[in-house]
Amino acid sequence: MPDEATADETSPAPAPTTSPAPAARGAEAAEGDGRQNNRKVREGVVISDRMDKTAVVTITSRVRHPRYNKTLQRHKKLYVDDPGNDLHVGDRVRVQETRPTSKLKRWRVVNVLERAR
Repeated sequence: MPDEATADETSPAPAPTTSPAPAARGAEAAEGDGRQNNRKVREGVVISDRMDKTAVVTITSRVRHPRYNKTLQRHKKLYVDDPGNDLHVGDRVRVQETRPTSKLKRWRVVNVLERAR
């Protein structure tokens, strides 16, 4: 019986499992606590920057007409939080859904894809 006890002690212990690196986790790394990021992300063009810390971005989506199968363009205006007032008319931006900042603002700028010329 003592031989069995020594055999158990000499067997290698299982290696501890580690979570993947933060870069490999993708959207979970942004949250920090392991929750999935389900916020909508859209791309659009700034059409107005006259308000203080706010820009208006238009989003264009293409849909098929259910009966005639023709491709239609639908436009939507989004009020975007621009705390630095660095957006200008014509800029292409990526925006993300966020908690309400004001009566109409529910989006924030993620990054500027292309500056206006």
